Amino acid sequence: MKVGFVGLGAMGYSMALNLHKAGLLTAVCNRSPEKAQRLARETGCTAATNLTELAELCDAVVSCVSADADVLEVVDALATGLKPGALVMDCSTVSAATAREAAARLKTRGVDFLDCPVSGGTEGAKHATLAIMCGGNAAAFARATPILKALGKRHELMGPVGAGQATKAVNQIAVAGIAQAVTEALAFAEAQGLPLDKVIEVVGSGAAQSWFLTHRGPTMVQQRFPLGFKVSLHDKDLKIVQQMAGTQGVQLPVVEMTRIHYKRLMETGHGDEDISSLFRLKHALFRK
Repeated sequence: MKVGFVGLGAMGYSMALNLHKAGLLTAVCNRSPEKAQRLARETGCTAATNLTELAELCDAVVSCVSADADVLEVVDALATGLKPGALVMDCSTVSAATAREAAARLKTRGVDFLDCPVSGGTEGAKHATLAIMCGGNAAAFARATPILKALGKRHELMGPVGAGQATKAVNQIAVAGIAQAVTEALAFAEAQGLPLDKVIEVVGSGAAQSWFLTHRGPTMVQQRFPLGFKVSLHDKDLKIVQQMAGTQGVQLPVVEMTRIHYKRLMETGHGDEDISSLFRLKHALFRK
């Protein structure tokens, strides 16, 4: 299968490299062509000058872009070059409604669509250990399996188109809650004068164990926030969650509070930091 990749950002560049390692990558395209040209030099693939050219070269295309409007723009451009029977897999985080609209637009061209949002951050993208939540029909999912295996350690078909994005919304709520709890707990531990390295080790061995505590705890207590998942991007995702919950007349307290905190971080110039920078606000609570 000849696979193209669109969107060579913090996640996408590593994902495209993993497709190359699996012998699947044929062409790449990016809004900033320099990145596509650099990856082409690294891998020997084609740096397409536009999405129509990329589509004409490929049997399947994976996209990883930032926003709902970007996904629909990419889909419309790809549709002009894709052959009937081709497959588009979108790994962006957007609304379930946008995924369904993208699928509908491609269906008129005889092209299958899977919404395939991912979780695992830049580390997961780099090491091909992403969790991938898919929505679409079973036949398309089966065809996509070699691609999914090259990108992540776990992939599941969650239901029809849109189910992948709905599952990613679940993930983003949980991530918000974990980040809130861990950053608050460690700020409290610090204020109690406890040895934070031992706190992370002991608490991380019990019922409160989590990936975030183990991997982000040691750096956040040093006031370092190496990028795994940007505050601004998680805020964008939680806005989508708010909109989805709002259609059922529901507000989610963890989501609402986290977006308030992210707004403070973004207003003070920390929007491009990792979400573990929530620790800045929790730490400040005990410095009043």
